[in-house]
Amino acid sequence: MNNSGHYTHLPLSEGAFEKIFKEHFKGLCFLSQRYVKDFEIAREIVQDTFLLLWEKRETIDTSKSVISYLATAVCNKSLNFLRDNRKFSKDLLIAEHLFPVSVQASSDMLVAQEIQVIIDNAIEELPEKCRQVFILNRFEQMKYHEIADKLQLSVKTVEAQMSKALHHMRIRLADYIQVLLVMMFFLKKF
Repeated sequence: MNNSGHYTHLPLSEGAFEKIFKEHFKGLCFLSQRYVKDFEIAREIVQDTFLLLWEKRETIDTSKSVISYLATAVCNKSLNFLRDNRKFSKDLLIAEHLFPVSVQASSDMLVAQEIQVIIDNAIEELPEKCRQVFILNRFEQMKYHEIADKLQLSVKTVEAQMSKALHHMRIRLADYIQVLLVMMFFLKKF
């Protein structure tokens, strides 16, 4: 795995596959269990997902995050299971808010940490003024006019800098958006 969290060897080698399996199997089971509410079913879903990854190892684009691929596939398979089995009513799932099980998987936290590094790097890549505007708005919850006053800029400039920052972040985080959404929804602290 390289520094950006991507597995870059094509095809996916047996060793790389085994490493991914050992590091992420349990966390992916907990992720699936949050949907299906049954660990054995979740385990089967994750096993099927890894089997599919192994079968497609020749065609998987390993320049993108394999973890992101797996998390997305597990979420989709879990939702498909719920749809196909209709054991859980929509009202029950809404009432439960699909909150996490009490045990947090350490691999979930590792994925969260990897993604946090990617977010931090993307923020660091922003030009200085753009980065300041983004941080003040997103992390300090300042309004555009407050940022304009603080940095002695026009509100229009602040708007333009925020637009530029958001565009950059969307591009840089495109491969991770589904994982980010799942983690922001399920983890208490991201």
